[in-house]
Amino acid sequence: MTPAHPAKDPTMKIAALQMVSTPSVERNLAAAAGLIADAARQGAVLVALPEYFCLMGAETDKLAFAEPDDGSGRGGPIQAFLSDQARAHRLWIIGGTLPIREPGHQRVRNACCVYAPDGTRAARYDKLHLFAFDNGRESYDEARVLEPGVEPVTVVAAGLRTGLSVCYDLRFPELYRAMTFGDTTPLDLISVPAAFTCTTGRAHWELLLRARAVENQCHVIAAAQGGTHENGRRTWGHSMIVDPWGEVLAVRAEGEGVVIADIDAERQRQVRLQLPALAHRRL
Repeated sequence: MTPAHPAKDPTMKIAALQMVSTPSVERNLAAAAGLIADAARQGAVLVALPEYFCLMGAETDKLAFAEPDDGSGRGGPIQAFLSDQARAHRLWIIGGTLPIREPGHQRVRNACCVYAPDGTRAARYDKLHLFAFDNGRESYDEARVLEPGVEPVTVVAAGLRTGLSVCYDLRFPELYRAMTFGDTTPLDLISVPAAFTCTTGRAHWELLLRARAVENQCHVIAAAQGGTHENGRRTWGHSMIVDPWGEVLAVRAEGEGVVIADIDAERQRQVRLQLPALAHRRL
């Protein structure tokens, strides 16, 4: 948990980067580099990549391309890429997710690494909730190759107290509440890199994102995979940025692109002042 943070700018631009990632790490990193550069040109000070921005192939590919964590934040080419991009553009990067292997473990972690503008890694969060779904036509079970993380993580990024989460975590509101217990400072931003299926995304994606924004009275940045992938999978997309009142500030339905919006600290303050729900919590 991060107990305090510096004063926030009244407004700043943040960007969710939507991708349609492929089985090629090299091509995906090139695509991500272009989107990061575009967001930086538009004035973003923080950018977020989607879940598995670096690789969207067979489930077992996560094992083959998993990187070690040597503590430097540069334990493999994907981590080094994120560090270099943050430093080159002097911005904060919430690095979607990449597979990281723990020593001696058979399965890997789905890890979200956050990099500061000097290229140092500021935080690592391992996805806590592993997705499983079977409606008779499509079936998923992340636990076949992934192991869950062990604790919630927050980080101060661009002056924003940011709660880190990944995709399926979005369905567990207690995760975000756990990020505020024992801390007098609420979250300013929730990050949700994702690769939602079309079936679940159509039904619940926007609903859940707006609910998390409203109940925590903070902004939400949700960078998603959005389109038909070379491995045949189709993801829902609709990357968006949501304000503390639940209003969608910017969204992209499908395809690669930059979703950018100004977030307003004063707007957040007014929402909390007019409806002090966070102060009314009793459980």
